[in-house]
Amino acid sequence: MRRPKGIKTKKSVAKRFKITGTGKVLRSRAGRRHLLSGKSASRRRGLGKRALVSKTDEHRIKANLPTSH
Repeated sequence: MRRPKGIKTKKSVAKRFKITGTGKVLRSRAGRRHLLSGKSASRRRGLGKRALVSKTDEHRIKANLPTSH
């Protein structure tokens, strides 16, 4: 059996994170799935927006997305 060429992308990571043009990593916020009636409207709006991943975790995410940086 032939081995694949290059490094494979972790698809679970690719679905959860996005790399910006400047190289920053974006993530979605937790807490938007259920129990939304107990949260205020402004809080729900804020949960819909993307957030930046901390610098300490960036290198691990980028290692699993070899073609995006």
